[in-house]
Amino acid sequence: MSDQFESSSSQNPSDSTQISSDDKLWVLLAYVLTPILPIIILLLDDKKQRPFIRAHNVQALVWGILEIVVSVAFSWLLCGLPTLALWALAIYWGIKAYKGEYINIPVITDFVKGQGWA
Repeated sequence: MSDQFESSSSQNPSDSTQISSDDKLWVLLAYVLTPILPIIILLLDDKKQRPFIRAHNVQALVWGILEIVVSVAFSWLLCGLPTLALWALAIYWGIKAYKGEYINIPVITDFVKGQGWA
């Protein structure tokens, strides 16, 4: 992967000691099952308040919405390849997040932070 898609584990070092295995699992599933699970997480007060989950959840939600739009727009032209490629990328980010890393998705991460959602 290129540098723009790499994650940064030192983005929030004070938070790294507070990341539980439960947080990591929720974040992994948020990326893999986006946009459904991020919406569910937003409804769970105990989960949406966790700093690690909060940093990833809305980002995964925005990615999921973008993935649906791109898939609908281009999959019929390319036999579903965009859908598979975007889902594989989300799985990659989910695995990185499961390792306790913060993911930086170009444009999306800056947009989410700029809105104050993460």
